[in-house]
Amino acid sequence: MGTPVTLDIPHQLGKSGVRQRLDSGIGRIGEKIPGGAQVNHRWEGDTMLFTVQALGQSIRSELTVFEDKVHAVVDLPAFLAMFAGPVKAAIEREAPKLLR
Repeated sequence: MGTPVTLDIPHQLGKSGVRQRLDSGIGRIGEKIPGGAQVNHRWEGDTMLFTVQALGQSIRSELTVFEDKVHAVVDLPAFLAMFAGPVKAAIEREAPKLLR
């Protein structure tokens, strides 16, 4: 286990609206990473489990959808733990765009 980054992302879309946006937009994460990335995801109930593989690293994440927020847990590998602050800031900045 690496260093978990957790945050809540508020929304007003309801569960089904958020699920649709996540399904259609999760692949765009790879576009934000220099050199690209492979993104794989699946649903377990109201939780999307996904993995981003890039630059020889694999980052596991969970997004649990509630009626008014998405609870995100991003598990950074030890190699990337020093970037936890900037990663959290980037998620806080970019995640709301995915939910528009």
